[in-house]
Amino acid sequence: MKDFWGKIKKYIEKIKPMLSNDIGIDLGTANTLVYVPGKGVVINEPSVVAVNQKTGQVVAVGAEAKRMLGRTPAHLIATRPIVDGVISDFEITEEMIAYLVNKSQEGNKKLLGPRVVVGVPSGVTNVEARAARDAAINAGARKVFIVEEPMAAAIGIKLPVNDPIGSMIIDIGGGTTDIAVISLGGIVRSKNLNVAGDEMNEDIINYIRNEFKILIGEKTAEQVKIDIGKVLPDGESLESSVRGRDLVSGLPREVIITESDVREAIAQSIDNIIEAAREVLETTPPEIVADVMKAGINLVGGGALIRGLDKLLTQELQIPVKVAPDPLTAVARGAGIILENLKLYESVLLENEDELPPKE
Repeated sequence: MKDFWGKIKKYIEKIKPMLSNDIGIDLGTANTLVYVPGKGVVINEPSVVAVNQKTGQVVAVGAEAKRMLGRTPAHLIATRPIVDGVISDFEITEEMIAYLVNKSQEGNKKLLGPRVVVGVPSGVTNVEARAARDAAINAGARKVFIVEEPMAAAIGIKLPVNDPIGSMIIDIGGGTTDIAVISLGGIVRSKNLNVAGDEMNEDIINYIRNEFKILIGEKTAEQVKIDIGKVLPDGESLESSVRGRDLVSGLPREVIITESDVREAIAQSIDNIIEAAREVLETTPPEIVADVMKAGINLVGGGALIRGLDKLLTQELQIPVKVAPDPLTAVARGAGIILENLKLYESVLLENEDELPPKE
């Protein structure tokens, strides 16, 4: 009888993949990415949700909602439910995940809900990890696994995370920067700081307000950072025209911003990231530091695309730093690889709340 039920259980496990989809989610402050095994990253949408305050209904999610930022009437609010990498508005996050899960399964609906791997910043609290797990389950997931984002990114860029070799990764996202040293399927040293892309946008807004007496929006600041952001001068001069509201006259005004303006604006945030990386290296065991010196440091996330950042980090840390291929999708790809090889990567998952590390 025992053998009979054992065979039934094995058969059910065998056919489960045919009854449900698996999904990897990079739940980011700026963008949320969804990975479907066999298809790759199928969704890359801004983590923005527009809500009608009169009815309480979600009006738009993702790119459509982001277009509404700063342009909504009084009864519509376009909001970011993920702040500094963690859920700040549970219900809206749940709606956003449900929308993304459904969209990723369009034309391929299965009988059972999907198994989902969700990336969270390193050092999250039990409450923050439980919120991510519960939001995914309420959005229709059958089973949810939690993985720390630097670990997922390392797997996504094919680093040997399970080997007795030290690897270092710097993940500069929208809300947080995760710096981690990884070996033998675990994070040896890590630091998470709330200095990342959004903070740099705020730096640019404040700089332009103080230097040019013009008020600009978050989207404009982000576009300036993308277009002309550069942390090291290289002989090529970049500039961009910026439109905003004159703080003196209250009328619209346009000014020309140069790359040196942006460099000066974000200098403090870049220094904070460099200092945090230095702190992590200072507390890392010497054998692992030797491995990192040999293999170099890997840069992922949207912040990795800032011109010259890899060269500046190399200068400051005295260790080669390289931008990973397709750095924006590293965490989502890692979540997908984990789903495809759950047995192999079982040790990297924070599946039980007891396993969650304390937050710094």
